Amino acid sequence: MDIQVNGKRVHAATGSRLINKEEPAVILLHGAGMDRTIWQLQTRNIAYMGRQAYALDLPGHGRSEGAPLITISEISEWVSDFMDAAELASASVIGHSMGALVAIEFAGNHPKKLNKLCLMGIAEAMPVHPDLLDAAKRNEPLAPELIVFWGVGGEAQIGGHPYPGLWIHGASQTLLELSRPGVLFNDLVACDTYQGALTAAQKVQCDTRFILGKDDKMTPAKKSKPLVDAIKKSDVKLIEHCGHMIMTERPNLVYNAISGFI
Repeated sequence: MDIQVNGKRVHAATGSRLINKEEPAVILLHGAGMDRTIWQLQTRNIAYMGRQAYALDLPGHGRSEGAPLITISEISEWVSDFMDAAELASASVIGHSMGALVAIEFAGNHPKKLNKLCLMGIAEAMPVHPDLLDAAKRNEPLAPELIVFWGVGGEAQIGGHPYPGLWIHGASQTLLELSRPGVLFNDLVACDTYQGALTAAQKVQCDTRFILGKDDKMTPAKKSKPLVDAIKKSDVKLIEHCGHMIMTERPNLVYNAISGFI
């Protein structure tokens, strides 16, 4: 579906199901350089749980218009604007990586708009290696290659996915390569410079679930502990044999963790 937010067209995947405004809403936020399709193994399941599903293309990503927003704070306020445009008084929010930083910032600043919070692939700080930043700034193929090399867990690198024919390594790299010039660099800088996760976590009031990959090299599970400790009503689902691309590497286990929560 498409919706106008601040005068720009925004695209959202709804799980191929008509929106029913009487149902609770769930918003899904993607990571750096990605788009709504990273959630394709979850969106339909969420929609058929009896939920309004909105897997968003953030501005400048996927099919959404406009330039990418520069900071995590700006993106979090844009999520609030999206909810207003979609006439959503409240929603549960699921975020991955950069999207998780956006989600926790949103939760801290807009507690009345949030039902539940689910954070995947998040750490208190998410610094980006200078070599990756430099490659992304130059729009070099090396940037997606480095992200996939570091981000995809060992087992997913060589196959064995529960859905036959799905190669996570190649699919993840292709998705990043399809992003518009400058978008990946913009997003990585937003993650690199954001320092507000712990402050935001201390303001979160809703039930929160962390879904973390045990073998995540980009945001190691132990790096999320200050955030977990800061949110009073939180728990952790640690997924074995899983790297940073949690929702694509272990979709069935992610489904179990989400469905029991939202």
